[in-house]
Amino acid sequence: MGDLVLGIETSCDETAAAVVEGRDTIRSNIVASQAKVHALYGGIVPELASRRHLEMIAPVIRLAVQEAGIAFNDLTGLAVTAGPGLVGSLLVGVSTAKALAYTLQKPLAAVNHIEGHLYAVLLEHPQLEYPFVALVASGGHTHLYHAERPGVYRLLGATRDDAAGEAFDKVATLLGLPYPGGPHIERAARTGDPRTVPLPRPTIGHGSLDFSFSGLKTAVIHALEARRHRVPRRGGGIRRADPEADRLDPQLVADIAVSFQQAVVDVLTRNTIKAANRVRAGRILLTGGVACNQTLRQHLADRALQDGIAVYWPRPELCTDNAAMIAAAGSARLQRGDVAPLDLNASADLPLA
Repeated sequence: MGDLVLGIETSCDETAAAVVEGRDTIRSNIVASQAKVHALYGGIVPELASRRHLEMIAPVIRLAVQEAGIAFNDLTGLAVTAGPGLVGSLLVGVSTAKALAYTLQKPLAAVNHIEGHLYAVLLEHPQLEYPFVALVASGGHTHLYHAERPGVYRLLGATRDDAAGEAFDKVATLLGLPYPGGPHIERAARTGDPRTVPLPRPTIGHGSLDFSFSGLKTAVIHALEARRHRVPRRGGGIRRADPEADRLDPQLVADIAVSFQQAVVDVLTRNTIKAANRVRAGRILLTGGVACNQTLRQHLADRALQDGIAVYWPRPELCTDNAAMIAAAGSARLQRGDVAPLDLNASADLPLA
């Protein structure tokens, strides 16, 4: 039996615990989602998130150890997300992990949540070689990193306003689609025509690899205002939307969804390919919740192939927040002798690079 590391993840609204053996064997991976709790508000309510973590953290950890078929004393070490994220949520996980490390007398690794997303890919591709460029795209992050070697990262670009996943959520709300927005926009986009509502591809200065999605969201608002009460019919003619019901025409929702999705995909792909070529990386990692989007996966892989670059991503359950990726990243840190002190504190804006 190889090293057994218990990972704990509470950076946002998922209470998660997992046990990983060695570099790539997931013994258990438990996630208690809060999506239904926050759906009523169209986004994460930090106080509600931290309260739910307090309720769920102990049973989730017990279940992860039970499903791994081990006892707590069998663990080699522990790993916990120390940041970035919602500080109240992070504190629940960090406090619990420190208590367990002290009680069990096991070493503890402090993991950056973004690094965890990189290890979600490495869990499935353990032989993947450095260096590589990584695009981490989720509700809270849109970052480009150059990973030169294990534990050494250089930030190449980041969002200056909304993260990509956050933009998906906000546009979904504008279109009357449920939270979280990404899967619902992807589903609506299947029947849309991207030529009907053209949207811009934001660019940040010459040579910059940064992202900006707030202007794209504003463009959607303007498109809706222009079409809400005068909706073009398929085949010609104009009909007026019902001002009392104020419901959006389903075809308009689909058209905006596909146009918005393609704009985000184009921007993410453009900057990622630029980044890989700039540092001469032959491999790209795509990870984070937005990496579940099939259009993004296909578009990035096709475009990268033209430049001889390989693209890797994890399966969907490892794209979204989970503790297996934290355990894997923590295991690598512990093997390098990077042990966190028991006065470890959470950091809402913990940098990776």
